[in-house]
Amino acid sequence: MALAARLRRALRGEVRFSAFDRGRYSTDASIYQIEPIGVVIPRDADDVRAAIEIARGEGVPVLPRGAGTSQCGQAVGEALVLDTSKYMRDVLELDAENGTAWVQPGIVLDHLNKHLKTSGWTFPIDVSPTNRATIGGMTANNSCGARSIKYGIMLQNVLAIDATLADGSTVQLGPTPGNLAGVTAREADIAQRLANLYAREEDEIRARTPTVLRNVGGYRLETLGGGNLAKILVGSEGTLGFFNRIKLQLHRIPTHRVQAICHFARFTDAMATTQYIVQLNPSAVELVDRTMIELARNIPAFASTIERAVKGNPDALLLVEFAGDNRDALLDDMQRLDQLLSDHGFPDAIVPATDPGFQTELAEVRAAGLNIMMSMKGDGKPVSFIEDCAVPLEHLADYTSAITDCFGRHGLEGTWYAHASVGCLHVRPVLNMKDDADLVRMRAIAEEAIELVRKFKGAFSGEHGDGLVRSEFLEKTYGPRITDAYREVKQVFDPDGLFNPGKIVDPPRMDDRRLMRYGPDYAAVPFQPALDWSEWGGFLGAVEMCNNNGTCRKREPGTMCPSYRVTQDETHVTRGRANTLRLALSGQLGPDALASDDMAATLDLCVSCKGCRRECPTGVDMAKMKIEALHARVQRNGLSLRARLVAYLPRYASYAAALAPLLNLRDVVPGAAWLSERLLGFSARRSLPKWRFRPHRATTPREDGRSVVLLVDTFNRWFEPENARAARRVLEAAGYRVHEPLASGRPLCCGRTFLSAGLVDEARSEAKRMLDALAPYVETSIPIIGLEPSCLLTLRDEFSALLPGDATRALSARAVLFEEFLAAESKAGRLSLKLKPLAARDAFLHGHCHQKSFGVMPATVAALKLVPELNVQQIESSCCGMAGAFGYEAAHYDVSMAMAELSLLPTVRKAPTDALIVADGTSCRHQIGDGAAREAVHVARVLEMALI
Repeated sequence: MALAARLRRALRGEVRFSAFDRGRYSTDASIYQIEPIGVVIPRDADDVRAAIEIARGEGVPVLPRGAGTSQCGQAVGEALVLDTSKYMRDVLELDAENGTAWVQPGIVLDHLNKHLKTSGWTFPIDVSPTNRATIGGMTANNSCGARSIKYGIMLQNVLAIDATLADGSTVQLGPTPGNLAGVTAREADIAQRLANLYAREEDEIRARTPTVLRNVGGYRLETLGGGNLAKILVGSEGTLGFFNRIKLQLHRIPTHRVQAICHFARFTDAMATTQYIVQLNPSAVELVDRTMIELARNIPAFASTIERAVKGNPDALLLVEFAGDNRDALLDDMQRLDQLLSDHGFPDAIVPATDPGFQTELAEVRAAGLNIMMSMKGDGKPVSFIEDCAVPLEHLADYTSAITDCFGRHGLEGTWYAHASVGCLHVRPVLNMKDDADLVRMRAIAEEAIELVRKFKGAFSGEHGDGLVRSEFLEKTYGPRITDAYREVKQVFDPDGLFNPGKIVDPPRMDDRRLMRYGPDYAAVPFQPALDWSEWGGFLGAVEMCNNNGTCRKREPGTMCPSYRVTQDETHVTRGRANTLRLALSGQLGPDALASDDMAATLDLCVSCKGCRRECPTGVDMAKMKIEALHARVQRNGLSLRARLVAYLPRYASYAAALAPLLNLRDVVPGAAWLSERLLGFSARRSLPKWRFRPHRATTPREDGRSVVLLVDTFNRWFEPENARAARRVLEAAGYRVHEPLASGRPLCCGRTFLSAGLVDEARSEAKRMLDALAPYVETSIPIIGLEPSCLLTLRDEFSALLPGDATRALSARAVLFEEFLAAESKAGRLSLKLKPLAARDAFLHGHCHQKSFGVMPATVAALKLVPELNVQQIESSCCGMAGAFGYEAAHYDVSMAMAELSLLPTVRKAPTDALIVADGTSCRHQIGDGAAREAVHVARVLEMALI
C-alpha cells in the first residue's frame, strides 16, 4: 500500500497495516467497530507532523488515540490511527513552585502521579481507568473523575496545549493577550475568528449551556469568553488537532482521607439524601447499587472487600469521602455525616473506612464499576448510550425514578453507579446488541432520556463525551444555532475535516448497525472447540466477554498483563488478543484465521499467567483461550520437536532420569548449550533444570493419622525431589497419613504440559487417569494436596473444561495446595505441628501467577507465619517471566528477563543475604537462580527447616 510505504520511509515509529493490526484498533470500549485504514505508533512530535502531512496529501483522515477506552466510539473510525500510548508518555517539565507540568499525551494518569509524588503535587482528575487512561485522551474527552466536586474536571485543569493542526502548523494555545501580542499568525487567526463567533453567539451560548458542573457535550463554546483558547480543545475528541504537549494545573496531595460506606434499604432514599450529604463538603460521593454489589461478590478479586464493606443486603451504597490535612477534623466530618443520616431516618447506616489499605480496595471496586456490570454472561449486557447524563442534585431522585420507569416500559432493567455528588449517575439498560429489536429500544430510550434531561435542566453528556453514540443528538440538546457554531469551530481548525470525522460535527446515526461491533452480518464461523465453554454459551461467547475496557493495560499492581508491561504493545495485551480471537471466530480475518501464523504471533507472548482470569473484571481467561488456538494450530501444522519434548515430558521422565548424568552435561560441556539452541530452540543463555538420578519415590503410608493424598508433580519428582520429601516429612510430623497413588505403575499427571502445547486430547487422557485414580480418596473426602501451583490448580480449573461433570467438581473441591491445606488446618485448630525459629528472620515471598489468580497468597503467607518469629514480606511482582517452558526458549529469553526485571529480580538482589527467598513455582525458582544468583525454596522446605 502506497500510504504505508510512504509512512515507513518518513517515520521513526511503527507503521502497521495488516488485517490483524487494523482489527485490534477497530474497537474501543463502546458498542462500535470501524476498521481503520492503518495504524501509526509515533515516537515523537516529528513523527506526528510527518504522518499528518502524508495523510493530508493522501486524503486520509487522522484519528489520535490514547488507551482506546472511550465508551462512546470516539477512538474508532475509518482513518489513520495515531497511537500515542507506547512512546509519547513522558513528563517534559515540572514547575514544583507553581504546581504545573507539561506532559506528553500518551502518559498514563497513574504514571504521572507516581512521577509527581515526591514533589508533593498530584493531578487529581481521578477517572475510573486511572491505571491506563492517558492524559491526551482525558483532555480530548474532558474527563472528570470521582472527586470533581472538589477539583473540577479537565476543563478547569488544562492550562495550555501545543497542537499540530490539519494544515501542518503547530500552535500553542493557552492564555491569550487581548492585543494578540507574541502569538503566531495562525494563532492570531484562530483567536480572532473564535472571538467573532463568541461575540455573535454569546447570548445563545449562555441560554443553551447547562449550569451543571458535569457538562462535556460538544465544543465548550462558553469558554471562548475566558481568554484561554486551550479550553476549546478540551473535550474536542481529536476533531480539531493533535495534542503534542499538555500543560496541567497540579494540586497538593491531601495528607489524610477517610471514607464512610453509607447503607440504604431503598435506592430512592440514597438519591434523595445525596443533596444533603454534599452540604458537608465531601471530596466525593459515589453510588454503588445492589446489582453491582452482587456482581462484585462473585468476582474473586473483589469478594473479600465486599464482605468487609457491606452489612446486610442494602439496595444502594453511597461511598462518602472527606480529605484534608487534619485527620481529627475529617473524623468529625464523618460523625456529622452519621448524625445527618440519623436525622433523615437512617441510623447506624455507616461502615467506616479509615484504613488507607481498605480505602484502596474500595477505590478499586468503585473504579471497576462499569466493568463489573459488564461481567454478566450471555448476549445481554449493560449498554452505554445514556451512560452519564447529569442533572442538578435537587432533581436527582426524580430523574432516576423517571429513567427507571422508562426502562420498565420497554421491559428492561438498568444498573446504576458512580458520581452521586455531581448528579452524574452511570446507568445502563441491559440490551442484546445482536438483536435488531433491542437496537430499536436503545434509540427510543435515548430520545426519552434527552427529553428528561432537558426537563430537569441537566446535561445529556456529563462525563464520557459524544463520539458516535451522542453526537447525533447535539442539535436536539443545544439547538441548531449552537451546532452551526460547532461547525464553524471545526472550520477554523480543520476546514477539510481531516481529524476524526463524524464526531461532534456531521455525525452518523447512533444506531447504524453497520458501525457496530455486532454488525448486521456478524455470526460465528463453524468451529468445534476442544474444551467445554458451555458456561458462556460457546467459545465465541467467552471471547466476547472482553468489552475493551483495557484494565489489562495497567502496569501495576497485580499480575495482568506481563507481556504488555514489557512491550507496551496492543498486540500483546489481553484485550488485543481477545479482539483478534473474536474477529477470527466471526470470520472477519479470513478462513482458518484461528490456526494462522498471525494468530500464533498474537498469542506468542501470552505466558498463560491467568492474571486476567482474576483481575479482568469481565473474567476473560486468555490462558484457557490460548489452549483452543494452540489446539487448532496443532491440528493443522503438528508440533515442533521442542514443543513435543516439553509436552511429553511426564511420559518419558522416568527413562530420562536414568540418563541424568549425561543429560545434565548440557550446561557443563562447552558448546552443548549452543547446540541445544540451534537444534531445539532452548536458549544457550539459560540453564536447564537438572535431572536427578534419585528422584522422589513414594513410600508406604504410616499406620495411623488422618489420611491425605500428596500429589507429587513431574517437576518436584524428577528435578527437585527435596521439595516432595520435605512436604511428606512436614505432613507426617503433623500426624497425617500420606498416600501417593499411582495409576498403571506411572505417576499421576495433571496434563499441564500437554495443554501448553495444545494437545487437548492427551491432557484429557491424563485427567481421566487422575480422576479414576483419586476417586476412592475423593469419595471419602480425603484432601488432595499438591506442591506445584500450575499443576494442582489445573484440577480446579482446566479439568472442568476437559471433563465437565460431578466427578471433576468433587475433585476440584478437595484439591488444595500444600500451604492452603496447612493454613486451613491451623485456622480450624486441627494442626499439630511443632516448629522452631530459624536463623533467617526474614522471608521474601514471590507468588506464582496461578497462586495469585486463585487467591492462594494469603494462605501461603499464613503457612510461612507458622514458623515462629519469621517476618514474611511479599514481593510485589507480576509474572517471573519463565512461565513453564516459555523462558527457556531462545525466542522468548529477552522478554522473559524483561518481565523478571520489572520488580522481582531487583527486589531479590536487594534482599539481605541471610534472608530466605521463597517461591512455590519451579520455574519461578529457576528464574531467581538464573537472574539473581539466589536460591529460592518451596514453602515445604522452609517448614521442614523449622521442624523440631
